[in-house]
Amino acid sequence: MDAISVENLTKQFNGLTAVDRVSFSVGEGELFGLLGPNGAGKTTTINMLSTLLRPTSGSAFVAGFDVSRSRDSVRKSIGIVFQEPALDIKLTGRENLEFHAMMYGIDKVERRRRIDEVLTLVELTDKARVLVEHYSGGMKRRLEIARGLIQQPKVLFLDEPTLGLDAQTRRNIWDYIKRLNKERRVTIILTTHYMEEADYLCERIAIMDRGVFVALDTPSRLKDLLGGDVVCLEVEGDPEPLLAEIKTAPWIKTYGRHEYTLNLTMEKGERRIPELVMMAQRRGITVASVQLRRPSLEDVFLHFTGRTIREQEAGADERNRAKIPGHGMGRRR
Repeated sequence: MDAISVENLTKQFNGLTAVDRVSFSVGEGELFGLLGPNGAGKTTTINMLSTLLRPTSGSAFVAGFDVSRSRDSVRKSIGIVFQEPALDIKLTGRENLEFHAMMYGIDKVERRRRIDEVLTLVELTDKARVLVEHYSGGMKRRLEIARGLIQQPKVLFLDEPTLGLDAQTRRNIWDYIKRLNKERRVTIILTTHYMEEADYLCERIAIMDRGVFVALDTPSRLKDLLGGDVVCLEVEGDPEPLLAEIKTAPWIKTYGRHEYTLNLTMEKGERRIPELVMMAQRRGITVASVQLRRPSLEDVFLHFTGRTIREQEAGADERNRAKIPGHGMGRRR
């Protein structure tokens, strides 16, 4: 049975389409990822599924309830950890959870039991009586996850749960999320623009760009779509003459230029590297460095959108730089 079922879900703001006829389903107990840059439509999608926004058109069911017609039932079935912090830093960890549980009408005895349970789950029992203003960033995120679990949700929405955290703390949060999903079988919808986060956590991933899904599958299958290896050539000088010859090579599946680096996908990349170096030499171009690796989700995103997430995050400045001739992505048909 599906925990979430979405059909042609659309949201418009003053004529701007933020989410454009998206359709997908999420199974019970699945950890599903929405991956994309800021402005892709991830948070808008989550807000519609959690009843914070009304869809312009289309339908969505969460835990069996229509998000438009049964909003209260949906809200009783879900938990949310927002992208922006929503804790009262002048209260203790326990007091934050107490207040949230009271908002859901949980009686005193059950409230105490659940608070103790979620504090244990996120390993904050010893910090329960400490004011939140003295918590580290990772502790605050763990407390917010605990708060999202107070009402024992069937579906938990995590919107950028590790945004702004250091690498070690981010990894710890990943482990909490994985354990929660495995032990509690809570269906989790995770939005992120961290490629490695989605790859590590999610059973399936939807890559979202400009309001639509450009790909949806397991992380391994998404990476297999590119096929073969990724070879990154960093050259000295203008790489455009070399790129022109690369475009004619039938054994190169995809190609892209980013300033002085060419990103190429091909089968048996280690055997093709000498040929690529000779191509460069024929054009009078010096190869500064060569990298060979398996495709990553970053490569998949580049394949489907023509830009990396880092480039999309750069905003207006990057869009201006994108006007450089040859900047972009080509794909064999």
